[in-house]
Amino acid sequence: MSRITERFSELRARARTALIPFITAGDPRPDITVELMHALVAAGADLIELGVPFSDPMADGPVIQRASERALTHHVGLRDVLDMVRDFRQRDPDTPVVLMGYLNPIEVMGYGAFAEAAQRAGVDGTLVVDIPPEEGHELLQALHEHALDQIYLLAPTSTPQRIERICNAAGGFVYYVSVKGVTGASHLDLEGVKTKVNEIRTKTELPVGVGFGIKDAQTAAAVSKIADAVVVGSALVSRVEALVERPGEIAGALSELMGEMRSAMDG
Repeated sequence: MSRITERFSELRARARTALIPFITAGDPRPDITVELMHALVAAGADLIELGVPFSDPMADGPVIQRASERALTHHVGLRDVLDMVRDFRQRDPDTPVVLMGYLNPIEVMGYGAFAEAAQRAGVDGTLVVDIPPEEGHELLQALHEHALDQIYLLAPTSTPQRIERICNAAGGFVYYVSVKGVTGASHLDLEGVKTKVNEIRTKTELPVGVGFGIKDAQTAAAVSKIADAVVVGSALVSRVEALVERPGEIAGALSELMGEMRSAMDG
């Protein structure tokens, strides 16, 4: 059983919705990423989604695009991100870590080499935005051989046939993008999200996480009543951006927001 599956099983037994924060590795400096990961777990994170910096993050809005730019000024690449996960694992052997990013850095490394290195570092799954399952057989095979889950995105526009196709290929959990657009978009339609999540659940027994557009504790609590996981990205990265010149305060700022969301979700 993978760490992701095990964690969701534990949460289900406790009737608790997972809280999954996203940060970009290396933002605003490489030397504090591992510290931020530990702070997020201490504040209530159940899994961590760690962004791999990329020069053309097409699924991301301006906030996370700028986070990638800040990390890239420090030349943070995929191998550096794997090193960060390895360092994180020295103190935390249990919290699942999912790498979110784009195909190009993985192709440069090679599918097999990446999957082996990711497994050795302690990665549990990947969310590669720009490779659909129809074109991802080689990557999926490499991930499977190294016990890594491939998480896929579904959108409000996904058809029943597409939902079924994605769910059949996915592992770990399914990530429902709750709004049309990029990360950080607004106008969250909770009734629409509920309808789509229920539709997805007819196609899979995997947990369903919801992200994009979750900005505060109130929204996180509302979505936690619908989904198996609440994914929070831009709201956290915005706090990182606001404290670029005061990096010592970032862990506290992220912990504060995570704590508010966790309390609201559990309440």
